[in-house]
Amino acid sequence: MELKIEYLNKEQLKPYANNAKLHPAEQVEQIKKSIEEFGFNDPIAIWHDNEIIEGHGRLLAVMEMPEISEVPVIRLDDLTDEQRRAYMLAHNRLTINSDFDFDVLNEELKAITDIKMEDFGFIINDFDPVEIFGDIDSNDNTVKSGMETEAVGKKKIQCPHCGKWFEV
Repeated sequence: MELKIEYLNKEQLKPYANNAKLHPAEQVEQIKKSIEEFGFNDPIAIWHDNEIIEGHGRLLAVMEMPEISEVPVIRLDDLTDEQRRAYMLAHNRLTINSDFDFDVLNEELKAITDIKMEDFGFIINDFDPVEIFGDIDSNDNTVKSGMETEAVGKKKIQCPHCGKWFEV
């Protein structure tokens, strides 16, 4: 299948009723700022009758942006219903399945001086994840911080640098 970008009026798009991905107001605001800064560079994937497969957050953002009436879309009409459901879940999961190389991330953030990266959830400072989170030993599920070692159950912590949540 060859992908072709089309432009549709945002009012023509239909959110999928069973979309499992959450889009809190803070994330929608970050998406709006991204579109304002960089443009709408990531087409929304749609299926039959303009139903969204992926891109619900982008649609929520542009619905709050009266200056944007048309959005780029790609049609994935060749997918079966099962493939559409699976792709929607896989796409959303795969976007959160990797971490940053914090050394490279810090260098990249230092090189960006005219764009406010805090608008996109980054905390700009010299960041040492071991200093913040302790040393994580995945073999025995303990957090080692300084001289003490304590056993912990799985819990979620948020990186103060990139805003991503981790289970430790």
